[in-house]
Amino acid sequence: MSTQAEITTLDRVRDLIVKYGFIVVTVALFIFFAVTEPAFATSASVLSMLKYASVTAILGLGVTFSMVVGGLDLSIGSTAGLSVQLAAMTMVFYNLTGTTAVSVVLIGGVIVGVMNAVLIVVFKIPDLLATLGMMFVIQGVKLIPVFGQSVSSGMVLPDGSTAPGKFDDWFLQIDRGTLFGIPYPVIIMMVLVVASWFVLSRTSWGRKLYAIGANPEAARLAGVKVKLHHGLAYVVSAVFASIGGIILVSRIGQGDVSAGSSSLLEAVAVALVGTSVLGIGKPNAWGTLLGALLISIVLTGMTMMGTQYYHQDTAKGLVLIVALLLSYTVSRHKNRYVPAT
Repeated sequence: MSTQAEITTLDRVRDLIVKYGFIVVTVALFIFFAVTEPAFATSASVLSMLKYASVTAILGLGVTFSMVVGGLDLSIGSTAGLSVQLAAMTMVFYNLTGTTAVSVVLIGGVIVGVMNAVLIVVFKIPDLLATLGMMFVIQGVKLIPVFGQSVSSGMVLPDGSTAPGKFDDWFLQIDRGTLFGIPYPVIIMMVLVVASWFVLSRTSWGRKLYAIGANPEAARLAGVKVKLHHGLAYVVSAVFASIGGIILVSRIGQGDVSAGSSSLLEAVAVALVGTSVLGIGKPNAWGTLLGALLISIVLTGMTMMGTQYYHQDTAKGLVLIVALLLSYTVSRHKNRYVPAT
């Protein structure tokens, strides 16, 4: 009897860790930094953390869609970087409006998504290899029309002339503006999180995507158009990357050639960690958001404590590993994820 009781107790403890381990780590870190640095817990600091997390969360949502169908979009960071360059070129090189720049960037995202989809579902190249190849192509292509330079207002072009345009004030407000005190990037992030949650959890399309990720052959036999929906997931991923790129270029105010280069690892990390939130065990929008918030908490807290930048990546990685260990070590007996019902 005692043995059975011990097993039952262990099961309960395991289930609690599976469900709440990640959240406990996040809350504990927030409390630690709030006690260590009182300014950390102010409303201004919290909004700043949410604003910082917005780009990572949005890119992570794109990765989430690719994970749902059993793949992984490695071109997400380079697509965001391409979006930065497209927006800057549209306004600075061609002297067009911010609205036009947004349109160009979104169209560019759709094109990248379609190209990924064609490579994966038509030519049947494995997801990782197709998006890895696309990542390198985009990284090179985005440098060609800008002559390998960052694009900024008033820059001198190779022919000796000066770029005629500048960043539209309206466009810059995408990152710098607020609504009722809430930064626009935070609002955009929350809208996309809620929309992604609704699509994946409450629509037939979302259920089809999960079914494809769980067993594409079974999904095909059930009447799901596997190739179509698989490809569309990558189009959504690329569009999310474009939206993240729009916020990023509005934030930095120039077409930085290195923009987006570090975004891939963070986007993948938050999407992967998000699968462990509440023991869900599958890619999901809310988990991805919490993963992005965890990274933002770590970086903001360490910055306030005066930690050198070269220590931050190590600490961020260690915290993510701890969060994963708490949730996965005790739940490795479970399936990777199952289709939504």
